[in-house]
Amino acid sequence: MKIYQSYLEEYEKGIIGYSPIAIIGQSCLGSVAAMFILMNGNTVLQMVQLFIITILCMFFNGAILSQQKPRISFNLLILSTVFSILFVIVNLL
Repeated sequence: MKIYQSYLEEYEKGIIGYSPIAIIGQSCLGSVAAMFILMNGNTVLQMVQLFIITILCMFFNGAILSQQKPRISFNLLILSTVFSILFVIVNLL
């Protein structure tokens, strides 16, 4: 929890600079996850995974654009990144 708190404080201090970097990085990672998902086919399971990745990326981008509290956008960034990495690993195997 201490690591989370220190990263959140750093994100809050530099939100003007971290927001565009986070949008670019998270969107690229989400695109890579979508590519790996679609490389495995287009079954219902892949479409559900694709929906989850897309909606999480959109939630984060929307939180930044609507100027939500830094804690909300930071949590959405973590959630989106974790799911993108998870789905990349699952679809890579």
